[in-house]
This record gives sequence, C-alpha cells and structure tokens, in this order.
Amino acid sequence: MSLPDLRYPSIDGLRAFECAARLGSFERAADALHVTASAIGKRIATLEELLGTPLLTRSARALVLTPAGKEYLAQVSTALGLLAAVPLHQRAAQQVQRLRITAPPTFARQVLVPHLLQFTEAHPRVELEIVLSIPFLDVVGSEADIEVRHLDDDPAGEAPPLMHDVVMAMAAPALIARLAPLRTPADLADAPLLRTPIEPWTPWFRAAGLDWGEPTQGTKLVDLGLTLEAAVSGQGVVLARPSLARPWLASGALRPLFALATTPTRQYRLLPHAADGAAAEFAQWLRETCGAVANEAFAEARALVSG
Repeated sequence: MSLPDLRYPSIDGLRAFECAARLGSFERAADALHVTASAIGKRIATLEELLGTPLLTRSARALVLTPAGKEYLAQVSTALGLLAAVPLHQRAAQQVQRLRITAPPTFARQVLVPHLLQFTEAHPRVELEIVLSIPFLDVVGSEADIEVRHLDDDPAGEAPPLMHDVVMAMAAPALIARLAPLRTPADLADAPLLRTPIEPWTPWFRAAGLDWGEPTQGTKLVDLGLTLEAAVSGQGVVLARPSLARPWLASGALRPLFALATTPTRQYRLLPHAADGAAAEFAQWLRETCGAVANEAFAEARALVSG
C-alpha cells in the first residue's frame, strides 16, 4: 500500500499564519513572534504556495481570511495547541531565541564577527545565524530578523546609519617606498589607484581640491574586502574606511597617506526590525558597537598620520 503524498508546512509558517490571522496584521504578528513584518509575509506566502491556495487577503484596514483560510485556521490552531501541550516542547532548552542576521561581507568580517562574543556572552539564550549579502549586486540573503545594508542616503529616516564612517587614502609600505614622495593628495597623479564602484574617488578628489575624474585604469573590484586585500599586496592606493581597514592599520600592512578624510557616498544602515525581543536587543548592541568601532578606528588612523 503506497503512502499518501503529504505536504508538510514549516512550523514557522503555521505560526506566522495563525498569529497574523488572529491579530489582523503582519506588523502585530511580527511583534508577537519577534521577527520582521517582511518575514511574516514571506512565511505565509511560502505556506500558500505549498497549499496551492490563498489564505489571507489585504483589505483597506486589516487582513481578511479567505474561505479556505478560515477552514485552515481552525485546523492549524488545533494542531499548534496540541504541539504546545507536548511536555518535551516546554523544556527550558527549547526556549532558545534564534536570530538570522544578513550583512555585507566586509562589514561582517571586519566589524560584526570580531565583536560577536560580547553579545553572545551577554545573551546565552540567543542563537545567531550570520548570512552574507552582496550589496553592489543587490543580492541579499533569505528572510532575516536583522538586516544591514550598504545604502545611499535614507531621506525617510527608516534606515539610520550604524556608524558615521569616513574614507582615507591608504597604501602598503612597500608601494609607498616605490613611489615618489606623497606629501599632498596631488602627488597621487602618477600613483596606481585601486578602483571599486562601491567607494568612488571623485568626492575625495573634490575635497582635496582636485578636479580629477574617476580612475580609468586597473582592475575594478566589486567588493570592499577585495579592494583592501589588493592594497595590502601593494597593487595600488586604496580609498578605505578605517573601521574596515583597522586590522591592517594596526599591523602596519596599510598606512594612511594624508589627514584628509571625507564622508563616503554610502553608509552601513540598519533596516527596520522587530521593536522588542532579541532582535531589538541585538540592534541596540550593534548600534553601540559600530559607533565605538568607527570612532576608535578613525582616531587610530589620524594618530598614524600625525605620527
């Protein structure tokens, strides 16, 4: 006898549907489950795709159950109630809160991960999952509770900067030794300049009083980390953020060339997230950590120039 072809939805999808249907909105369900409204919407959409039928529709004021949704809600509520009543599901070990964080690669490697121990030690019941995104290609990870993006200005004020970064011209000591003395920014005229569309040179040139356009020669690197690696290997002068270049500045692998520092065209920004719970705690910790990293790294870079 063959087994029936069963389609098992995820528990997260069922909880998202039940909560949104009961509370009447994705936003209230997101607050209740400590995730984002976007995550609630994606989980319900996945559930509807699996079932092959819409469960909810949006009216002008609230979510409305379809006929299939009303029938399914009664079944789901009963099933979730039975699962919640299982004693093994109520153990303290099951009370771990999981957070998925998506962030650009260089930010994750140079700023986020080196400081994660501070958060995990203070919040032992929060389990973190870090997923990398690709900012310039606008490729982001799957649904996340906390999302860091590398974005232009945010006039709506919905994604404030995590840190007020600056950019400075830097180079490896071996390259500096090969070049003519670099006393002012104008001395970069004959120096190889590393190119990346993520960190354009033109605003820095204008702040230096130079009318130069973007460099047109050399490999173009569509990643800030790769650009820093190229600079460390002596391939050219890089326009870099002290917050990201901090390990190489500390080791002497990179040196800032001038005191001139300008605001980059893009900043790392924190997208909207759940207003309470583990997501809110992580967001607060991340803002404080990033602010301290940016300030300390800039002060260290300026000290290297003056020294």
